[in-house]
Amino acid sequence: MTNKTWGAGLFALAMSASLPAQAADETANTVVATVGGAEITIGHMVAARSTLPAQYQQLEADVLWQGLLDQLVQQNAMAQSLGAEVTPATQFAIDNAISGLLAGEAIGKAVQEAVTEETLQAAYDARFADAEPSKEFHAAHILVESEEDAQAIKADLDGGADFAALAMEKSTGPSGPGGGDLGWFGEGMMVPEFENAVMALEAGSVSDPVQTQFGWHVVKLFETRLSDAPPLEEVRGDLAAEIETATVETALEMAMEKTEVVYPEAEFDPSLLDSVDLLAE
Repeated sequence: MTNKTWGAGLFALAMSASLPAQAADETANTVVATVGGAEITIGHMVAARSTLPAQYQQLEADVLWQGLLDQLVQQNAMAQSLGAEVTPATQFAIDNAISGLLAGEAIGKAVQEAVTEETLQAAYDARFADAEPSKEFHAAHILVESEEDAQAIKADLDGGADFAALAMEKSTGPSGPGGGDLGWFGEGMMVPEFENAVMALEAGSVSDPVQTQFGWHVVKLFETRLSDAPPLEEVRGDLAAEIETATVETALEMAMEKTEVVYPEAEFDPSLLDSVDLLAE
């Protein structure tokens, strides 16, 4: 039985005897139980709740309280029963978990400080303040496997065949059932060969067969339009993600610059990663 399964089992059993907690002027350091000298605090309870499975996360606090407390008490009792007999595998996992949690907190703090309304507005202005309206295209295509098939479709269209009907009948692309309609898209959203073909068309015209990595296309351009810069709210998520990425990279670089890292001169065989038996020594 894994630690997660064991913990979930204890929690589920304890839920059957759940009791509401009595509120007072507590802090995160307020002790709610002492197990063999080890204190369990409200902080431990809050942290434990955040790691519960989704079905328990939705429960009210007064339902969760006793189950969480019983789980932490029993967990601490079992942990202390080991004494000093912690296996190397578990100790290495503990070390990795601690460094991982601390690294995550450092990154989270840096990101929280970096992503603000001011930085989001600055990023938006840098990208869109002086941006010219961009051209967008509304087009459809019929995708087939061979140039011969594409040429035959182009001939049918030149002879008066309905584009949407042919797309529904012949196209192998996901847009086929919708008559090949791709909706509106801007520059850079399609592969270069396809985009070049679209940009060369007049509204209402159909292209000669075009080859891309996906196959052979016959493209129809319906219309074009100029699109103004999107509002900040529309691109907020993308801008925040870019700031976060840059912040994490910078934070990591700064941490590495401040930290001495020493590697032994010896070379190690990568197959050592498969040596699980080393953890039993």
